[in-house]
Parts: sequence; C-alpha cells; structure tokens
Amino acid sequence: MKQENVIESKGLTKMFGDFTAVDKITFEVKKGEIFGFLGANGAGKTTAMKMLIGISIPTSGEAKVAGYNVFTHAEDIKKNIGYMSQKFALYDDLTVRENITFFGGIYGLKRSEIKIKSEQLINELGLQDVAKDLVGSLPLGWKQKIAFSVALLHEPKIIFLDEPTGGVDPITRRQFWEMIYKTAHNGTTVFVTTHYMDEAEYCDRVSIMVNGKIEALDTPTKLKEQFQVDTMNDVFLKLARG
Repeated sequence: MKQENVIESKGLTKMFGDFTAVDKITFEVKKGEIFGFLGANGAGKTTAMKMLIGISIPTSGEAKVAGYNVFTHAEDIKKNIGYMSQKFALYDDLTVRENITFFGGIYGLKRSEIKIKSEQLINELGLQDVAKDLVGSLPLGWKQKIAFSVALLHEPKIIFLDEPTGGVDPITRRQFWEMIYKTAHNGTTVFVTTHYMDEAEYCDRVSIMVNGKIEALDTPTKLKEQFQVDTMNDVFLKLARG
C-alpha cells in the first residue's frame, strides 16, 4: 500500500531581489514520517519552511501541504499544521496554563476541549507544580517541551519544528526526540529543521540543503553508503565542500 504524501514540493523557489534564498527545491514527505530538513545556518531551511506553512509567498514553483496549495489556500494549511520555532514559541509573560488556553483558542478549540486538553498536557509533562508559573521563569528545555505539546493541541496532520533543540542540553534533546518519535508513531508527520547533524540519524529520511538547493535526499543509512562515510556529519562536510 502506497503511503500518502502530506507535503509535495516541485521547483519551489524564493527570491529576494537578485538573491535566490531557495532554489527550485523538489521533494515529498509521507504521512507519519520524521523528515529532517538539514543544512548550515543560512542554507535556506527556514525560508523554505515559511513558504510551506503559508506565511511567505513563493516566487515560483508549486507546493501542497496537507492537500492544500500554498499559493491559494494558506489559511487552510495553517489550520492543519502545528508549528514551533526555537526563537518564539510561547509567551514568557503568561503562565503555563494561560499559554495553553491562549494557543488552544488560536487553534480554534472549544473552551471545553481546551480545559480537557490542558489537564492532559499538564499531567503528561508533570507540570502540576509549575502550571501557574510564568513561562519566562522556566528553563529553556521545559519551554521547548511545552511549546511542542501546545503545537499538537489541535491534533494537526503535520508539525513543523524549526531548530527546536537549539541551545538545550543533551539530556533534554534526547527527551525531546522521544516526544517526536511518539508523535510520529501516532500518525502525525514531523518536519524538523536542524543544523545538528547527529539528529539526522533519528529521522526516517533527510534532505540536506546547501546554498538554497537540496543537494542530497534519502535515508541516513543510504546517504552514508552513497558518500562512503560513517556519520551524517561526514556526509554534510562532503556536500558543503563540494
């Protein structure tokens, strides 16, 4: 049985004046897949993601996300995805519970649903003692785990994670990836950008961007075989050095 594609991109391009930030990228992402979108800082990962989540209009090309066209149905895309970034995911001046309630409302959940899901999330993450604390007072690792869970409140088809483990300690990174595995196991597609090449090993498939182009796309095992190296970091170094 063929797996359904939840993201399809053909020749997707974004230009800023004469500068091509994303250069004719073509790829597909399957339902329930953990898809790693890798590259050095400045490679074009975040720009590409912004087009896919409907907040930046492509210059040219085609793309569908959750069955919706990025050019004509950006609002429908936003209803069917979750999103979190390293730079901004929660409001520091709201409590944990207030953040959950606020984002539940943004995602269109009813008050009764928000109440039930708030309790579930607080219990699952063991946040009973800090539910009334301001998010700004919590360690970064906790913020990221809460933000990830909040982005899943409305049970989206796809969750986009933009550099979600940047700046957190190795133990928290491992815990975060356990949450990602659980999410994918439950059928939600995970699209994750990272510049940590060791995290590529945790993905079902990875694409590697260099200067706005996808220069490699396959499973980590096959990429290491193709480039005759032992680690994904070595794959990346070979690509980056041309």
